Amino acid sequence: MFIDGGLIDATSGGEFEKKNPFTGDAIARVAAGGRQDAKRAVEAASAAFPTWSAASPGMRRSLFLKAADVLVSRQLEIARLIAEETGGTFGWGMFNCILSAGIFREAAAQTYGVIGEIIPSDVPDTVAMATRQPVGVIVGIAPWNAPLILGVRAIALPLAYGNTVVLKASEESPGTHLLIAEVLQQAGFPKGAINVITNAPEDAADVVDELIAHPKTRRINFTGSTKIGRIIAEKAARHLKRIVLELGGKAPLIVLEDADLDAAVASAKFGAFMNQGQICMSTERIVVERPIAEEFARRLVAKTVTLKVGDPLQPDTQIGPLINKAAIERLEALVADATSKGARVLCGGKASGPCFAPTVLCGVAPNMRVYAEESCGPLVSIVVAENSEDAVQIANDTEYGLSSAIFSRDVNKAMKMAERLETGMCHINSSTVHDEPQMPFGGMKHSGWGRFGGTAALEEFTELRWITITRSAIAYPI
Repeated sequence: MFIDGGLIDATSGGEFEKKNPFTGDAIARVAAGGRQDAKRAVEAASAAFPTWSAASPGMRRSLFLKAADVLVSRQLEIARLIAEETGGTFGWGMFNCILSAGIFREAAAQTYGVIGEIIPSDVPDTVAMATRQPVGVIVGIAPWNAPLILGVRAIALPLAYGNTVVLKASEESPGTHLLIAEVLQQAGFPKGAINVITNAPEDAADVVDELIAHPKTRRINFTGSTKIGRIIAEKAARHLKRIVLELGGKAPLIVLEDADLDAAVASAKFGAFMNQGQICMSTERIVVERPIAEEFARRLVAKTVTLKVGDPLQPDTQIGPLINKAAIERLEALVADATSKGARVLCGGKASGPCFAPTVLCGVAPNMRVYAEESCGPLVSIVVAENSEDAVQIANDTEYGLSSAIFSRDVNKAMKMAERLETGMCHINSSTVHDEPQMPFGGMKHSGWGRFGGTAALEEFTELRWITITRSAIAYPI
C-alpha cells in the first residue's frame, strides 16, 4: 500500500493473489489491508491537509502539469499493466493514459477555479462573501474497468482544490491504482496528500466501512455498480457524509429512420464492444425505427464479426477477455434467457475460454432479463421502435440514466428528443461512450448523483461558506 509517502505492508502482514484474467497466471501478491490500515491512511491524509490546503494554486498547478508529463512518459508500461491486470487491450490502456493525462491538466487549470462572489447585504457598511474552501480528507473508491481514468478522476480535482485523498484500490487493478500514487510522488506531491489502500476481496466491506466512518473523512466519491453504490450511500448517510456516486448504466442508442446508417453502425460497434463492453456508458440497447431496423442489423453484424478477439497484449487485438469467470456466466445466462423467450442471436453468443464473442441480439422484449439488466460485457440488444415517440419511451424504460445517444440528420428533432431522455448525458450523432475531463460527468435515476469533471466538481469537493465583514458598529435591538 502507499501511505504517508511510502510503500508499506498491511498491518496484519496479509496478502492476496492477483491473477491475469486471460492466462490465469498469478501476476502479483498484494498487501491485504484491513480496518487498521484504513485508519492509518485517513490519519496520514488528515495530517497532510493543513500544509497542502495552504499551498498556492500555482504550486499545485505546476505539480499536476508535471504529473501529466510523468504519466505520458510511462504510458507503454501502464498500458501493459492494465492488460495484465484487467484484460484491457493495448489500445484501451493507451486511451486510459491519454485521458488521465488530460484529467491531470484539467486539475491544473482548476487550481485557480476555487472562486466565490460578493453578495449585496442589507446590513449597512457590510461586505458579504460566499467563499469556497477545501473540506479535508476525501475518500475515492474506484473500479477496475477503466482503472487509470477512474482512479485519477477519483482524486485529481479533490487534490486540485486543496483536499487530501485516500484512494481505495480495486482488488482487480491494485497495481494500476498504486501506480497513480507513484506518478504523483514522482511529480513532487508531498507525503500524505495521496494515499492508496489495497485489500483482499473478502475485506472490502470492512475497509470501506472504516474509511466512511472515520471522523476525519469529509467526502466520499464512488464509481461502480448500483448495488454497491446503494450500500455505500446508506453507510455514508448514517454518518451524515456527503457522497458522489457514478453507478451502473444501460445506455440506449436511438437510430431514427433518417440517420446516417454507416455512422450509426460505427458508433454502435464502438459503444457496445470497446473494452469488451465493460464501460458504464457502453451501448447496451440499440433502439431502431422499424423501417431501417433490418438493414441496420445487417450492417452491424457485418462489422461486428470482423473484430479480433484474443490476447490483450497483442497490439491488433480488439476484444480481450472478460474480467473473471462470473462475468462470462452472467452473459451466458442473459443470452440463454433471451433466446428462450424468442430473441435471436445474430452473431456471437458464446464464450471461448476467458473471452466472450461480440454478440448482437435482435427481437429483445421487456420480458427478457437482458432488456433491463446491465450486462457489462460485449452484448448489445436491438429493440425495434415504431416511431420517434416510441423510441423515447423505450429508451427511458429503465432504472438507469447515465449516457445515451441519438442518430438523426434532423438535429432539431434530435435535440428535442435529447431533452426528454432521462440520462445525465446525451450525444447527438456520436457514441454513448464519451468523456472529456472538463465536462460534467454523471447520471440520473439509479445511475447515481453528483458530477465529476470541470467546474461541476467544485460543488462536490469544496465547502461553500458565507463570511461577512461589518465595518461600523451595529445598533442591536437588545
